[in-house]
Amino acid sequence: MNLSLEFKPFSFDLLRTLQTAKGPIEGKRGWLIKLHDKYQYGWGEVSPINSSELRHCEAILKNLGSFPSRNDLEKGIKTWPGALGFGIGAALAEIDCLIGSKSVQGWLKNTHSAFLLPNDKSLLSNIDLILKSNEHKRLNLTFKWKVGTLKNSEEKKLLKKILEKIPSNAHLRIDANAGWNRIEAQEWAEILISEPRLEWLEQPLPPADINGLKELSKQIPIALDESLIHNPSLRHTWKGWQVRRPLLEGDPRILLRELNDKVGYRVISTCFETGIGTRWINHLAALQEKGPTPTAAGLAPGWCPQSNLFSDNPQLVWEAA
Repeated sequence: MNLSLEFKPFSFDLLRTLQTAKGPIEGKRGWLIKLHDKYQYGWGEVSPINSSELRHCEAILKNLGSFPSRNDLEKGIKTWPGALGFGIGAALAEIDCLIGSKSVQGWLKNTHSAFLLPNDKSLLSNIDLILKSNEHKRLNLTFKWKVGTLKNSEEKKLLKKILEKIPSNAHLRIDANAGWNRIEAQEWAEILISEPRLEWLEQPLPPADINGLKELSKQIPIALDESLIHNPSLRHTWKGWQVRRPLLEGDPRILLRELNDKVGYRVISTCFETGIGTRWINHLAALQEKGPTPTAAGLAPGWCPQSNLFSDNPQLVWEAA
């Protein structure tokens, strides 16, 4: 069976630059996918994190033509870059009514998110603003802080100030983006080992250093992120927290099935997507909240601009691109 495929580029700038141990993130570029048979439309988003994957995805999309076969798409998903696997897999899932307005669940909504802190001079004042704007909700707030962008000694001083500010019922996630070595990671583990507000250290070591990550996990909670992209088999074997970024990891039907089957220790994280990708992020995060290990998703509220590119109506997103 052949399908009709259209795709078009999108781009946007974040409201502020996010500094990470791997370099700054200023915005996103990618493609929107419109796939349909004679009965149903399916929408997807191809949103790679690096320029080489961006070019690779573009070449594959152009080579698919306007009327690819279902069989070719299904075979391609298994070998394509993860971002393209998500985009096509997401569209096929909607065509098959596994997700979306014609599915049994519909599109689920999720609004419970960790707050991604800016790692610049406004970090501490941003915490104050978050605490003030949420004081009436009596929520157990979750903060995410990306480290590895300043000197280690400076970030340790900042950690002390952060812990002085956040309340006793708050949670803190510290994301090193694979930027530490074993000595640095161990120093942080020793500082945080008795800190009840620490939810986890996220990817403190390089993706391939699984032995080092396992040793650290014996002391404090360790969440894998980049390691799961580098070695997808870890999604089946790592028993601790997994930070799942659906738009980067490939066919989303696999993660959808995991969460419907109530598999625990997954947390859904944004990689800054348009409204088409955000529908999936919200749906998967809502499923996670209903699972055995509920926790706040990583939606990074307040980082993307407001426009129809971020609408939950895919046709409006398409027209805004």
